[in-house]
Amino acid sequence: MPRSKVKALEGDLSGAGKRFAIVVSRFNSFITERLFQSAFDGLVRFGTKQKDIDLVRVPGSFEIPSAARALAETKKYDAIICLGCLLRGDTAHYDVIVNEVTRGIGQSAQETGVPHAFGVLTCETLEQAIDRAGLKMGNKGFEAALTAVEMANLKEAVVGRSSLAGGKSNADIFVPRSSLRSATGKLVVNAKTNRRSGRTSNKKSK
Repeated sequence: MPRSKVKALEGDLSGAGKRFAIVVSRFNSFITERLFQSAFDGLVRFGTKQKDIDLVRVPGSFEIPSAARALAETKKYDAIICLGCLLRGDTAHYDVIVNEVTRGIGQSAQETGVPHAFGVLTCETLEQAIDRAGLKMGNKGFEAALTAVEMANLKEAVVGRSSLAGGKSNADIFVPRSSLRSATGKLVVNAKTNRRSGRTSNKKSK
């Protein structure tokens, strides 16, 4: 398939100068610690300084959205990485928690404007979780770190581009005094504002 000639706006993978927060669930720590170590290693490899990475631990995955939102609202972080592990049990509790965690993280990202990387494993068995925490299926913690770096840079690129496209408002445009003269050579004065002095005229029209 031929590549499009349209230039794409993308975030690069440099974490230099960026600050990140990692929210990690203590529940199923056998898995989540592997996710955290890989995410932390990934951020450092991408150029983020260790002092610019903050770790926040919460009891379980259900508490991740609340902590992530609180961190995002401080506006101190370029992106939030959410790491947890949910394993299906014999009840419907799993489905309820999965839905709430997913909705909460997504809602936090949308309403705060801070990118959130979703690194919460939702697996049927412990074996599946182990595979996704560094065994057969790679490490989802590292992938979440990569996503966080890319989205942080993409947001920066989009915001920078929009500010350039906005240009100056009419109030910011300097108009030389000479350009205010009419064809007769007389100085044109606005009916409400005296352009010569920049002050509003108090004279009433007759």
